[in-house]
Amino acid sequence: MSENRDYYEVLGVDRDADARTIKRAFLKKARTVHPDVSDDPEAEAKFKELNEAYSVLSDEQKRANYDRYGTADGPGGSGYVDINDIFGGMGMDDLFSSFFGGGAGGGARSRRERRRGRDMAISLSVTLEEAALGCKKTISYDRLAPCEDCNGTGRAEGAQEKQCSRCHGTGYVTTVQRSFLGQVQSSSPCPDCHGEGTVIDHPCETCDGQGRTPSHEKIDIDIPAGVSTGRQLRVSGFGEAGLRGEPSGDLIVNVRVADHERFKRNGDDLYLVSDISIAQAALGCEIEVEGIMPDEVVKVTVPAGAQYGDTVSVNNYGMPRIGGGGSRGRLIVQLRVVVPTNLSNKQRELLRAFADEMGDDVASGKKSVTDRIKSALDDILD
Repeated sequence: MSENRDYYEVLGVDRDADARTIKRAFLKKARTVHPDVSDDPEAEAKFKELNEAYSVLSDEQKRANYDRYGTADGPGGSGYVDINDIFGGMGMDDLFSSFFGGGAGGGARSRRERRRGRDMAISLSVTLEEAALGCKKTISYDRLAPCEDCNGTGRAEGAQEKQCSRCHGTGYVTTVQRSFLGQVQSSSPCPDCHGEGTVIDHPCETCDGQGRTPSHEKIDIDIPAGVSTGRQLRVSGFGEAGLRGEPSGDLIVNVRVADHERFKRNGDDLYLVSDISIAQAALGCEIEVEGIMPDEVVKVTVPAGAQYGDTVSVNNYGMPRIGGGGSRGRLIVQLRVVVPTNLSNKQRELLRAFADEMGDDVASGKKSVTDRIKSALDDILD
């Protein structure tokens, strides 16, 4: 607590207040400053301050030390005591359940919500082609499925489900603890019905009254065209079965699209590298590349003067857009200008002539005798 705050000021009581007045002041303030009931962003700090003040002033010896030395433990002491110790070991959930009608967690969920089966998750890998086209995949997994012998009820033939006599159908039992504040009630799931509120007089032997048994499942999953890594597909009712016929949870399929040897993906766009010659780059051309769809041929117009690494995009040849009404992303082609390594004599002469025209310095064109003989033969053959 801040050294500038006085414990009596925190509780709002006079220095001669008796124990009853201090207790009532604490309870009154606690109802308003506890973090679970106050919207004040400083509620937690204020409640800790209130807790500290009460832990000192409610103890006769610590209060005497505080009045004399300004600290609960005498000179140099801190005086702080955990509020759970003050209340006889009871947690704050139990204490504020008696204050506000529920614990700090906001109260228990309904039994029906608790009895619903758990959701399950499974990973599924598809190729980029499968993701582009959409496909149907068969997956297998293990789960708790409704018991076939009792149809998920958990009851043997002729058995009945009756109200639990211990908790009287509430699913909870209440215990009472005593503290200097008086009696404080706390609730916990009933040990006889495990929080269900009902018991079965003759449970199914196959599932031991649970209404579900281990099962190996195989189901078909529809993969939508355009699916991407990280997308979750939810299959309703194929998760873990609920207790005694309660609804099953869902199966959540986490999709992963495998890398492709030719295409790279970014969102709905596809990237592809294509080789072109020096002449094609300089003069411009039209090339054809294979698309992601079966037998798809994409015509790409390369502008004159294209440089190594330049890109050309073609609309509507990328991945399908989910919910896009049939539209697709772009195919982006990165150009890779390939320099020839095995030139014929005629090609070499043409390049030298081009270099001379451009004023470029190139290697000497002088030929050896062997080169001249080979050149003459090439000219004859040409």
